[in-house]
Amino acid sequence: MTFEVWQGLLIPLLGTTAGASCVFFLKHSLGDTVHKILNGFAAGVMMAATIWSLLIPSMDQSASMGKLAFIPAATGFLLGILFLLALDKIIPHLHRSSSETEGIKARLKKSTMLAFAVALHNLPEGMAVGAVYAGWIAGSVHVTIAGALALSIGIAIQNFPEGAIISMPLRAEGLSKGKSFLYGFLSGVVEPIGAIATIFLTGIIMPVLPYALSFAAGAMVYVVVEDLVPEMAVGKHSNEATIFFAVGFVLMMILDVALG
Repeated sequence: MTFEVWQGLLIPLLGTTAGASCVFFLKHSLGDTVHKILNGFAAGVMMAATIWSLLIPSMDQSASMGKLAFIPAATGFLLGILFLLALDKIIPHLHRSSSETEGIKARLKKSTMLAFAVALHNLPEGMAVGAVYAGWIAGSVHVTIAGALALSIGIAIQNFPEGAIISMPLRAEGLSKGKSFLYGFLSGVVEPIGAIATIFLTGIIMPVLPYALSFAAGAMVYVVVEDLVPEMAVGKHSNEATIFFAVGFVLMMILDVALG
């Protein structure tokens, strides 16, 4: 893989790492309102990326199928939803706003379960970046290196608050700054791994590219609906999360259209 590809794959991890480093210079954990704002922003970025960076290119890639060009997009999207649903049922994890663990029962520390929850969230983002870069590597006219970079930057921007969301609560619960940072960092490592796996798979079976793009889209939408939207609605009703959903959505749309 070229330098441009490696750069694109690692940019989202840098966002998570920078966010996790907040544990070293912020004294207090993030409040509920801040969590809502950050989750709303992340949901907006992911939804915009799903449309402009994944589903539309998937259908453009299948344009030769005519009126049936929706088939790869629809099929991949549903498979992505089912894939994340299966992982959600298998991987033991714990969401910040819940006291009940999900997935297969396992005797793991709370900090580990929280990190697994964020890692499960980050996997689709890595797959999305990998699918777009796979399209560029394959020479697709519907995917540009600037568009792929725009997606990486957009994911990195919304990864910054995610890194803080995992490291700050762990620090507040008594974990050392170093370990809190490490858990936040490790939760983001799954992104380049997912991206590389997606590029490798698409490189072996080129016709799978439209399906890979929409598969990542489905996985991302699952995370938004299953994780982020409920987090946005926790506690007292407010409009902050909705406002920042719009901000994240518009920002990602601008990045994709302007750079793509």
